[in-house]
Formats: sequence, structure tokens, C-alpha cells
Amino acid sequence: MSGLSQDPTPYAHRHPHIETAVRYHEAVARGAVGDELARFFHADLVQQEFPNALFPDGVRRDLTAVLQSAERGQGLLAEQRFDVLNAVAMGEQVALEVTWEGTLAVPMGALPVGHVLRAHIAVFLEFQDGRIRAQRNYDCYDPLDRVR
Repeated sequence: MSGLSQDPTPYAHRHPHIETAVRYHEAVARGAVGDELARFFHADLVQQEFPNALFPDGVRRDLTAVLQSAERGQGLLAEQRFDVLNAVAMGEQVALEVTWEGTLAVPMGALPVGHVLRAHIAVFLEFQDGRIRAQRNYDCYDPLDRVR
């Protein structure tokens, strides 16, 4: 099963951008690509993932690169889910505290098919015209060398 593990309703009543942020994470969890994913983003999107276990140098993407990355990632995970633990919004900005789990569909280095990756994530989103214009992720992965 993919998706969010909790009902996003409590967040939806706080701020409209939180509702969009939760729907965006739901779409990512179910493997959205193309227009289904693009509808969440402003044309001038800048997504930045700061250095972490999977991207030691970090990565910065525009809208085209985000959509291409989503397409490339289609076969990597058998399933994934996000748990939104906390959400705060002010004006055009949203901050989320999220846990993520993804089950490998293919081996990744020494990690076998079926291994569950886990991360604790801080996501900062900036909106323009109701869409995500900037996304900054601080992903803290559990150690990748643990085979369970």
C-alpha cells in the first residue's frame, strides 16, 4: 500500500497550502508522473535536496528535471509512504515534518529487493499562485548499510 499513513484532514483545515502539500505527497507516494505531478508545481519551480545518504552532493532541479526524475524513479520502489507528523503554514510558506518509507523493487548496492529505506524529512515549500514554486528537503536517512 502506498500513500500517507494518516488522515490529512486535521492539516487541511489549518491552511490551504497545507492541503496542497499533503495532496502532493500523496501523489508522489502513488508514483505520480507527468501532468498528474506537474499540476502541483509553478512553472518556475526550484527543488533543492540538501546533501544526504542518497545524494551526497545534494541536487538542485527545475520543473523539467523533477518530472524526469519521477519518470526515472518509477521502477526503483515497489511502494512508498509518507507520514506527515507536523505541518505549519504562514502566508505562502509551508513547513512539514515527515517520515518516509520506501520498499526497494530492485537491488540498490548491497541492499536487496524488498529492503525498506527510511528517512526523517523536513520539507519547506514556497507557493506562488497556489502552486509549489520552491521546495527544500532535508532528508535524514536511516543507515543504508543495515540489511533487514
